[in-house]
Amino acid sequence: MTLRWKKSIFVFGLVFLVIGLLILSLTFFLQPKPGRTSFLILGVAGENHSGQDLTDSIIFLSTENQTGKTLVISLPRDIWIAPLRTKLNTVYHYQGMEETKKTVEEILGQKVDYGVLIDFKLFTQLVDFLGGVNIEVERSFDDFKYPIAGKENDLCDGDPQYQCRYEDLHFEAGWQMMDGATALKYVRSRNAEGEEGTDFARSQRQQRLLSAIQKKVFTPKVMLNPWRSWPLAKITLSNVKTDIPSSDYFDLLKVALKWRQANFKMLVLNDGYLINPPTSQQKYDNQWVLIPKSGNWQEVHEYLQKLLIF
Repeated sequence: MTLRWKKSIFVFGLVFLVIGLLILSLTFFLQPKPGRTSFLILGVAGENHSGQDLTDSIIFLSTENQTGKTLVISLPRDIWIAPLRTKLNTVYHYQGMEETKKTVEEILGQKVDYGVLIDFKLFTQLVDFLGGVNIEVERSFDDFKYPIAGKENDLCDGDPQYQCRYEDLHFEAGWQMMDGATALKYVRSRNAEGEEGTDFARSQRQQRLLSAIQKKVFTPKVMLNPWRSWPLAKITLSNVKTDIPSSDYFDLLKVALKWRQANFKMLVLNDGYLINPPTSQQKYDNQWVLIPKSGNWQEVHEYLQKLLIF
């Protein structure tokens, strides 16, 4: 072997060693700290909608930092919060994010690290930016009273049914490619006929949308392309309010990177643990509410503890 070849082999070996050390260092640098990180994600209708700061969507998300294994559990908006004499979906309206986090902690028996408030138009903009998302509609359904934004107070030329305030929605069962406007109607519909008209079904639809967005966002095509990732970040930040301090951003980025190939478990806190009690003026101000089946939240606490082991 000539001296020239020996030098070439040495140079190539040195280059590969340096690259290997850089990759190893970067992997270590981007490795999240041990433990769990949890978020309370609240979705609101936003401006130009009735009840613009009532939380239509209430989601607890807990991630095991180093594996990315994530539990996503939706809470029904009608859970009765006895100390405040109100439903869960109005706690943010009356008390703000911090009190809403404490309330969810009491229900689930789990610490909430950060709160995130999302304007629903974020989903519309995200889905359109991603070129649409593919969602499986579990059951066909119709909603003949989907509210049209801006027409909440329209007198409809004297129509006693106020039909001009609503539009008819129809979704066929099966996989569908949805644009932003369609996806938003799919997850916000609450007057569907049959089983899809329940809060539990709506929460499941919201989770399907989140899963579809996650699958499109956490890909090299998006994450490693500044022409895609930067506009995506701008869309998100313009529609989100959070109590996450800037000092935690990098640590949370390391956790988020684990979501690319993470195992997501998505569930709804349903009627297995909740019941609808008889209407009562004294107890529930004559409202339709949900309360813990066992009389307290201990059973739910134990249920969550088991779910987090996977």
